[in-house]
Amino acid sequence: MPFCSQCGHKVDPRDLFCAKCGSRQPVHAIPPNVNDLLAGISPRTASILCYIPTLGWIAAVIVLATHRFRNDRTVRFHAFQGLYLFAAWLVVQWALKPVFRDLSDSFIRVDQILEMVIIGLWIFMMIKAAHEEAYSLPLIGDLAQKSAAER
Repeated sequence: MPFCSQCGHKVDPRDLFCAKCGSRQPVHAIPPNVNDLLAGISPRTASILCYIPTLGWIAAVIVLATHRFRNDRTVRFHAFQGLYLFAAWLVVQWALKPVFRDLSDSFIRVDQILEMVIIGLWIFMMIKAAHEEAYSLPLIGDLAQKSAAER
């Protein structure tokens, strides 16, 4: 981090004026990070995008792959938790739904209830992420916390 050219106070390279003495700082060209897809997205928005029902896994994979959120444990937690919710959705869709379709002729089936629960959890987690809360779901949240802690 550079220092003010007049008083020596720490300044951000993008600052035009010193926050302490107000003197104009030399302009340094900072090249935009063209390799980072999420350069203009806030951590809050990235966390919310990870919970979009049935499509959030794409955002979660991008968040985990980009360098911008590599050190942001909260965003990584939301990305992993979104991925694990999507994995639960896939288990219901590919494993449970065919079984219950053949076994049950009742109006409400277990697979349909589980689908609604997962959709409700996605919406609930979008709200929690919008409030910048790292709410940990049972079982899935513990896995997400462990995954987010790893590098």
